[in-house]
Formats: sequence, structure tokens, C-alpha cells
Amino acid sequence: MLVKWQRERFSVDFPGPAASLRSIRDRLADLTHLPQNAFKLIHKGAVMKDDSAPLSAYSLQPNSTIVLIGTDAPPQPVPASAAASQASSEQATVALIQAELSAVRTQLTPDVRAFLAALDPAAHSNPSHRDHSRLGELLLQSLLRLDAIDPDRDWLTARAERKAAVKEVQELLDSLDAAWAAFSNPPPPQ
Repeated sequence: MLVKWQRERFSVDFPGPAASLRSIRDRLADLTHLPQNAFKLIHKGAVMKDDSAPLSAYSLQPNSTIVLIGTDAPPQPVPASAAASQASSEQATVALIQAELSAVRTQLTPDVRAFLAALDPAAHSNPSHRDHSRLGELLLQSLLRLDAIDPDRDWLTARAERKAAVKEVQELLDSLDAAWAAFSNPPPPQ
């Protein structure tokens, strides 16, 4: 399997479809020297969360590509006293979700639309793989920020807002990737 991490690319042996995601996470933690809780694994735009799930549950195969997104420092736990004083309300959570979606709509959506327009042969432009990668990475980061927002299960409005926001950003990422794939691998002339 190919693993992309920042500017690094490296290959990892595929342990088999029945192996758990934990086996891949353990191997990547060893290779990157990152704590296991300091990175997320993404395959085909979806965050792989359940380390006990078999690799087949994520449609991973020997030739699959995984994106590793992480930092050098693990997330710091919030002290209980600080957590109590920072008790968030559903409205604050909804505002956080809406702010993330608004940032995507104002900063990324126009860039994605311009990139997609540049893929049109009539545009006579030459979009680059670098631009595609940059936009894809920014959309993935937005999905990760939305994923990190975990509304209380009783907050139906916040959960619906998060679900809609994730869907919108994922659809933007999917359209970017599909258009780039079609541009990069045009059908043979008949």
C-alpha cells in the first residue's frame, strides 16, 4: 500500500483483508514516530476510525493509497475543571460547524470551481497536479475539523448540521477528484 504523509510517500506491506486497521496504525506509528492518537488515516476521502475493523471494511487492497494526516504532538487532554467551565452548548457547536462550512464556501469552493473550469478543454489552460493536491488536502483538512466536532447525541440540530456540512464538503472533494481523474486519464479516441 502507498502511504502519503505531508511530502513523504512510502510503501507499507498489506497484511491481508482480515487484518485490523490497528495493524496498519501500529506500523505507521513506528515508521513516522508519531503517537497513535496523533494522526488520522484517510482512504478515498473517508476517515478510517475503527481500529478494530478489518481492512476489508475500508475496501483496502494491496494497491490502495492511504493519506496520513497528523502532527508531531498528540492532542492534549483538557483538564476536568477546564472542561466543566467550558461546557459547550448546542448553539455554540452549531456556530462552530457553520463557521467551518462558511470558510469552505468562501475560500475553497470558488477555487475548486475555477480549477474545474480550467479542466474544460475550451479553457485552453493547463491545470496542475499540484493545484489538485492542494485543494484536495484543504478539503480533507476541513473534513477532519468537522469530524473533530462531536455533538452530544441529544443535540439533534447540531448533529444534522454536522452531517449536512460533511456531506457538502465531501461532495466538493468527490467532484474535484472525479473531474481530475477524467482529465488525467481521458478515454482513448475512437
